[in-house]
Amino acid sequence: MTRKATQDIDYEVSTGNVYADLGFADAAEMLAKARIVAQIGRIIQARKMTQVQAAELLGIDQPKVSSLLRGHFKGYSQERLIGFLTKLGMDVEIVVRPKARKRQTGGTVSVVFA
Repeated sequence: MTRKATQDIDYEVSTGNVYADLGFADAAEMLAKARIVAQIGRIIQARKMTQVQAAELLGIDQPKVSSLLRGHFKGYSQERLIGFLTKLGMDVEIVVRPKARKRQTGGTVSVVFA
């Protein structure tokens, strides 16, 4: 993240990952999980499901659905969240490809929705 100033307004230029900007060690995983949870929320909303209905379908209780949809996903693995997507009737495809040549560090994890 780079600090800049424009006409007396200081601001930070983001990396595109708020968790990395805040210094979290597992920033890529947290961003991936956040995107999965956001998609789960969109699906529940699009289907006009109540949290109780979603809880029954996902196999968790309603307070956990509420907590999850408010962004409290740290206790959930990516695998479990992906399982929630499949329970909601979504197909999940994992694609593995070589890292970009220009990137010096190891590979990354990203979530893309079609």
